[in-house]
Amino acid sequence: MGFWKSLFSSTDAPPTSRTISIAGEAVDGGGDRASQIYFSTDRDIDLYELEELCDAVGWSRRPLRKVRKAIQHSFLVVSMWEQRGTHRRLIGFSRATSDHAFNATIWDVVVHPDFQNRGFGKALMKHVIKKLRSEDISNITLFADPHVVDFYRRLGFMSDPEGIKGMFWYPD
Repeated sequence: MGFWKSLFSSTDAPPTSRTISIAGEAVDGGGDRASQIYFSTDRDIDLYELEELCDAVGWSRRPLRKVRKAIQHSFLVVSMWEQRGTHRRLIGFSRATSDHAFNATIWDVVVHPDFQNRGFGKALMKHVIKKLRSEDISNITLFADPHVVDFYRRLGFMSDPEGIKGMFWYPD
């Protein structure tokens, strides 16, 4: 509950882009040149870079024109970057759709395998949730593959809260 309480009690909107540090985790990723990790809400993302990130985690390819459209029509887009000298690398991404009043759904949460299990996914999710809360969104949902359900549970998400059952329609 402490995770959610810290999000709901904050009234300060996070900046568009910022450097982060993960408690207890060096962010230099090895090598002799230190790197910085930062978030951005800039929607002008190189779709080929995003496709490479999704490929790295084994996601199925999607038509780039549809990915572009999804990003353009999202309520929030958050990317996570590693900056090492002058080289910038996309290492995480997420987006959310919303009714702009009460509800938002988080989609496409992805963190490069080189940065998984080091607190970066948690930092990305915390940033997304804070941004949504700063817009006064109170109901945040997401869809999770079975192998990542525990990750989201540790962040305070729960399955079927109050007995609500999701329903889906798919074309034949």
